[in-house]
Amino acid sequence: MLNQQDHAHIGGQPLRPESLMMSYGYTPAWSEGAIKPPIFQTSTFVFKNAEEGKAFFELAYGLRQQGPDEEMGLIYSRLNNPSLEILENRLCLWDGAEEAASFASGMAAISTTLLALLQPGDVVLHSEPVYGGSDFFLKNVLRKFGIEAVGFRPTATPQEMEALAASLAPGRLAMVFVETPANPTNHLVDLEACAALARRHSTPEKPVRLVVDNTFLGPVFQHPLRHGADVVLYSATKFLGGHSDLIAGAALSNRALMKEIKAMRTFMGTMCDPNTGWMLMRSLETLKLRMERAATSAQLIADWLRQHPLVARTYYLTHLEHYPVQQDIYQRHCLSPGSMISFDIRGGEAEAFRFLNALRLIKLAVSLGGTESLAEHPATMTHSDITPAEQYEMGISPQMIRLSIGVEDPQDLMLDISQAFEAVGVGQEVETEMA
Repeated sequence: MLNQQDHAHIGGQPLRPESLMMSYGYTPAWSEGAIKPPIFQTSTFVFKNAEEGKAFFELAYGLRQQGPDEEMGLIYSRLNNPSLEILENRLCLWDGAEEAASFASGMAAISTTLLALLQPGDVVLHSEPVYGGSDFFLKNVLRKFGIEAVGFRPTATPQEMEALAASLAPGRLAMVFVETPANPTNHLVDLEACAALARRHSTPEKPVRLVVDNTFLGPVFQHPLRHGADVVLYSATKFLGGHSDLIAGAALSNRALMKEIKAMRTFMGTMCDPNTGWMLMRSLETLKLRMERAATSAQLIADWLRQHPLVARTYYLTHLEHYPVQQDIYQRHCLSPGSMISFDIRGGEAEAFRFLNALRLIKLAVSLGGTESLAEHPATMTHSDITPAEQYEMGISPQMIRLSIGVEDPQDLMLDISQAFEAVGVGQEVETEMA
């Protein structure tokens, strides 16, 4: 796409991402003056002549260096597409990245990135817990390619992480993979400590990359690249899409790493489709509004839950006063606690299920970050492929319920939660009488 720097400033002052989401990367004159970019629903693109086709392919396959003013031409939508290029330009703005790549799903972004940057014999140090799909990919799929995954708890100290890295054979550590806040416990990982560890164990021949899944807070409330991350990943299905009507993912980094990631995307065929890319651009226009509204409501609900007699513990990023290390990370890395709340209901799985089954306004479904509020049971749903013993070590219990707060009125959401708690209380009374 054309250089858009002139469109990102007024009177020498840089415009904010939420303002640029309406027009950045697109000129209405390209499409008959249409205020919104069209969907370029095409598989292939016509070359002006054979010489142009040759030149485009030379760049696409790295057969020669790109000229200083040369644009990467359009070839085939598995390689590039105008809808996706506009989207990717806009995605870069929030995180301050040089380049972005869009994918068919969050797992497509994760798997393609890791396979692009790892090779047989490598070791990945990763935080625990992470999303269940990420956990399975790290521990089971990568093993088939000769890549080992070694987990660490978010409460691990820098000294413990250094000891873990030092215990590996020299030259094997290739990546630190972090999900922060963690799904579903909201545990935070110190990105600056992880970046320092990666730098200490990097060599010119074997760089160690810090890759961060920023789905829970980003890109509005946390910016990992500014704290030393090399790559930031998103399930764009969640807040970026924000309406529970698309599946997508994204990766952002510097140009050199994105060249490797995009090359792998081309040959794996894991790119986003043009229609989904257009829908994501629509959603980016309201991203900050949606995330701020949901976070405001989540703060009210989390504080209210904390006082409820049927709640044993809340997991929310402003409830960290008894965890000074976590609180310090939050103050350094996060701009808001976001809208994800987990809590332990008093009792066990039976009480958790009774609560979930009684909800009316809040929907019982996995995923998160949509306009509607959702509730789920991590131990038996999103993280069910992790053994109970490992779940316990990660802080995931049968009592845990995860809430994704949407943009409904918070008083209505608390009304729904209240009547669900009443159903739990009635059930407990019946069981006591039967006993």
